[in-house]
Amino acid sequence: MQDRQSITDNLARVQEEIESRAREVSRLASDVTLCAVSKTFPADTIRRAIAAEQRVFGENRVQEAERKWPELKAECDDIELHLIGPLQTNKVRKAVSLFDVIQTVDRERLARALAKEMATADRSLPCFVQVNTGEEPQKAGIPPAETKAFVDLCRNDLELDIVGLMCIPPHGEEPSPHFALLQDMATRFGLPRLSMGMSADYSIAVQFGATVVRVGSAIFGARATAMAAVE
Repeated sequence: MQDRQSITDNLARVQEEIESRAREVSRLASDVTLCAVSKTFPADTIRRAIAAEQRVFGENRVQEAERKWPELKAECDDIELHLIGPLQTNKVRKAVSLFDVIQTVDRERLARALAKEMATADRSLPCFVQVNTGEEPQKAGIPPAETKAFVDLCRNDLELDIVGLMCIPPHGEEPSPHFALLQDMATRFGLPRLSMGMSADYSIAVQFGATVVRVGSAIFGARATAMAAVE
């Protein structure tokens, strides 16, 4: 498990890489949000990142986030928590109350459930539409050809606050074409934010216009150790 100094150093390295890659394409590093992916890591490890001034975090599962984040948010009131994993419709109520951003709107049934719950809770959360850029049958997300119609449904019919697009390129493939596709779609659809890039490829994503990068192991270390700590 990473100690506080290691996490501080790792955060600094990731930010330096973001700044360097942004400069290369005449972007401002301040336009890129680093979302520290804290899934499977215990609260004490996350506190080390918070102590190093990290404020935006990502979790994959509602149930795990419920165990950690109410207390952490009570300790630090300017945390922004993103849901970056699949969301089941039966967990929408908990997700809307706990998270600040939903990055994985990937089907009409979920979009309708989110719209209904946000109206009931009087809490409008920024949302990203997840795009299956590789059109992988086993992966969640809207196929590229159907994304415009889905975005229009979410925005116009359901009145969700769709702020951007999110993708996870196929494992083992060069990510650049997927990032370029997502950037092109966001531009055409008038969406200002792009969530793309993880520990292995976030520097490439910055060059293709990412406004949110989701980085876990490059900050917190190997996830297998953390997994054992929470089981």
